[in-house]
Amino acid sequence: MTETLAELFSVIEDRKKTLPEDSYTASLFTHEKGENAVLEKLGEECTELVLAAKDDEHNEIAHESADIVYHLLVLLAMKDMQLDDLLDKLDERR
Repeated sequence: MTETLAELFSVIEDRKKTLPEDSYTASLFTHEKGENAVLEKLGEECTELVLAAKDDEHNEIAHESADIVYHLLVLLAMKDMQLDDLLDKLDERR
C-alpha cells in the first residue's frame, strides 16, 4: 500500500513541477481559485463518502475514499509537504 501511495505522490509532484496542459492534477495547481479548488474537492468527496457509507454502497465507499486520498495528496504537495509527513503521523498513532 505504501508503494502505491508513494508512486501516486511522485506522479502528483511531477505534475506540480511540469504542469502538463492535459493533466487534471496540474490544473489543480494552476486553478484560479488556488488551493480552495482542492479544499472544495476534499469537502465534496467527504460528503460523497458519507452518503455512500450511509447507503452501504461498498464500491462507492472505495471510490470516494480513493478520491479523498488523491485530493489529500495533492493538498500535501501544494503545501510543500512530503508523503512521509503523513506516514510519520500515522506511525505515531499505531
